[in-house]
Order: sequence, then C-alpha cells, then structure tokens
Amino acid sequence: MIKRIAAVAVALSTPYWLPKAVIGLRVKVFAQVNGPEGVVVPDERVGPDRFAELYAHPAADGRSRGAGLSDLFWYWLAPGPEVHQEHLEPGPRYDAVARTTSAILAGGSAELSAAATRCAAAVLDELGDGEATLVRLRDLMMPVWAEFFYGLVFREPCPPLARRLIVDNAEDVINSLKNTRLRHMDRRARLTRYLLRRLAAGEVPHELPAELTTPRDRAHYLQGAFFNTAVVQMSEAMAHLLLVLAARPDLQRRLAEHPDDDHGLGNVMNETLRMYPLFGIAHRITSEDIDLGDGIGYPAGTVLCFDYPAYHATGYTDPERFDPDRWDHLSVKDAHHIPFGVAANRPCPAWRLAPLAMRAVTREVLRRFTLHSSVSHTRSIPHRAPCLLVPRDRPLPRHRIAAVLAFLRLRDRWEDVGRSLLQFGFGSWMVLDARRARPAERYFERHDTQGRALESAAPMRPGCPVGAHRTAPGGGTGPGPAAGPPPD
Repeated sequence: MIKRIAAVAVALSTPYWLPKAVIGLRVKVFAQVNGPEGVVVPDERVGPDRFAELYAHPAADGRSRGAGLSDLFWYWLAPGPEVHQEHLEPGPRYDAVARTTSAILAGGSAELSAAATRCAAAVLDELGDGEATLVRLRDLMMPVWAEFFYGLVFREPCPPLARRLIVDNAEDVINSLKNTRLRHMDRRARLTRYLLRRLAAGEVPHELPAELTTPRDRAHYLQGAFFNTAVVQMSEAMAHLLLVLAARPDLQRRLAEHPDDDHGLGNVMNETLRMYPLFGIAHRITSEDIDLGDGIGYPAGTVLCFDYPAYHATGYTDPERFDPDRWDHLSVKDAHHIPFGVAANRPCPAWRLAPLAMRAVTREVLRRFTLHSSVSHTRSIPHRAPCLLVPRDRPLPRHRIAAVLAFLRLRDRWEDVGRSLLQFGFGSWMVLDARRARPAERYFERHDTQGRALESAAPMRPGCPVGAHRTAPGGGTGPGPAAGPPPD
C-alpha cells in the first residue's frame, strides 16, 4: 500500500519536477557535446555597468564566421542564412541590406499604426460569432504580422495563399528554434518559390540590394528579414504583452478604459520587454583585439555572448517583480534596457516601427476582448501563450472564467511534462544535425565575408547547398555529430 501511495504521489508531482530536471539534463548534454563556446557577459570581469560599452565596441562586429554557434543558428534560419541580415558579416553587403530593410520598414506613425490596426481587425474578425474562445496568443498573432509585413513588402493587401505560406514558414522556424518541433524545409521552400515567382514578375516594388546578385539571394533576403524574423519576433512580443495583461485584470482594465494613454501602455511594454526580452543571447565575434583597460581584454576571434535577460535583471529594485510604474522614474536611455540591441552594433531595424505597431494591435485586441490566463510565463514562452478571449459585449460569469483558468493551469502543468521531453529529443537531434552539416563553416570555406567565391575553394559536394539537411520521417532533420548551446 505504501509503495502504491508513493507511486501515485510521484506521478501526480511529475509536472512540478520533471520539466526542470529534463531542462537541466538538456543543458548538460548540450554542453558536453559542444564544449565551451564563447565568453558570456555580464560576468565577473565585465559587469552590467560596462556591458553596453563592450557591446558597442567597434571590434565586436563579427557575426557568423568563426563561431560554432553560427552553424546552429544558420541551420535553424535556413534557407538563405548566408544573406539573412542578422547573420551578414560587416561590410558593403550588410550596409546595403540594412539600408534596404530600413527603407521598406519606413512610414509615417499614423500610416503604420493604421495598417497594424487593419491587419489585427481582419484576423480578429475571423474568430467567429462573438463567443468566448480559447487561443494560443502567438498563433493568433502570426497571421496579423504576416499580413502587416506582406503589405510593407508588396504594397498591397495580403491574399490568403501568401498569408498561409508566410505563417507556415514562420511557425516552422520558431518551433524548431524552441525545439518543440523538427524543422520542415519543404514548408519553407514553398514560400521561397512564391517569392521567386513574384520577383521574376517584377512585383516587388522596392529596389533590392545589388550586392544580392541572384534572384534566390533576393528571395531569401525577403524571406529571412520580413517573413521569418519580423513575423516571429513581433508575434512573440505580442504574445508576451497580451499574456502579461491576461494575468493582471486591473492593469488590463485600466488600459482598456484609457485607450489613448500612450504613456501607460508604453510603461507596460517597456516592463514586458525588460522581463521577457525577445533575445536570450546575441553573439558577436571580435575582429580585432579589444582592450577595455583595467586588465580587461579579449583577443581577436573571441566569441562574445551578450546575455540580455541577465543584463535586464540588473540596475532595478526588485527586478523579478513586474512593475510598469517603475518607468515613471526611469529613463529608457539610461536604464539597463536594450530590447532592440544597441545603436552602435547592429540594432534591430524595427526599433521604431515595433512599438507603434504593437500599441495599435494591443488597442484593437482590448477594444474587442477581455483576456484571461493562468499559465506560466517565461521568456521562451514555448506553450505559445494559452489564453481565453471573452468578447466585451458578451461577458462570462465569474465562475465560468474561474473554471477555465483552473483548466488552463492544470493543462499547462501537464503539457510542460511532454513538451520538456520533446524539446530534449528534438533539440539534441537538431544540434547534432547542425554539427554534421556545418552550414556556416562550410560556407566560409568557399566564400569571403562579402559572399564572393574564393578561388582556392574546393567545389562543394553535389546536392549540399547551404542549409541542406537529411530529412527524417515526417519532414524533420536527421542526426549527425553538434554545435551550439540549446535555445531557451
């Protein structure tokens, strides 16, 4: 009898200990496979007070060549990681791509806000006839931003086919990054083919960089910058923001009752991005020796890993507490707060657009719905932010909302058990496959930092373009020997 009781107790307590144990095992296994990779800052040598100084150093400018981490991220971002703006090496090609991205994202504040509102309204209209709905907030936001960025790129409304292709691509990328699914390159390739057709027909109303010399490079640039990173990051940001509001009814009510309160909503957004930054670690490779003085220096070729969550947790009173009112007394410029990177070192090109568009979409959601959730909230948000949406004109009784919240809390606990095991298995598989494929390393064996072929390079083995992989059953990737740490 005692053994049975103990077995039942262990089984019932599984959601409270197994996910953490599996995550710990995953970190240990990945570290054992990969070995040491980079210098993580802030640390005992470079504290938070000098974090931004090191990040902004002109010699901390390498992005892909020379870091084992690059193989893993190129693998996840395929196809076309060699022309993805986030991973281009500094030089004329990066400068040209960055200028083009900024031009495509440009627009007046009113124009951009109105476009974001229209896209949100179109997607929210599809939820149905005014009944309360259980959603995953990240999934809900994906088509919003697919339509929004399609509109910026093509200057026309987004047709259903294009939206489906963009969402399939973005979901596949983010699910593989979070190790909740294997990557499926066929889904990504469908979007590439669509973009190639539009480019061939002359239907992209922007002058794309001459430094991207082939149609495929230009298609991969559009796919990576706008229909991968932009859609994914904005969907994640909105999922965090709306989940914060869903867990705080008083704060949500205040913002809904004062929709024009830019200051209040801005404070909530700042605090959300402080506690749940979209980037975990951004790595840079030093192109020259760095000497910060006081005996602090790094030789050329050092991989510097800038830890956003650790930095955002310093310089604040009670940093673990969600407190948007703290921003009434803080300057974003002076605080340890870099949700869009640092201006001197490859800042996010959407640093201006993102807050405008997020405010517009948040207001449209709050105008229509009250949000309710009781799930866990972590930076990586692998559960995609489950939430109950209740139409404002058809409120539910409190007891029904309480029952749904109890269900969401229980389901979240048990989903975490299965998800942690999947992440361990899928993550190990993909890390091993990235190590086998070595996409970044192999690319730089044959090209210089500006994408020019090296005369001395050996011919690439047939059938193995950058980002290629072996396909496992179900369209995933096959294993092989590994690079890089696990994502979080």
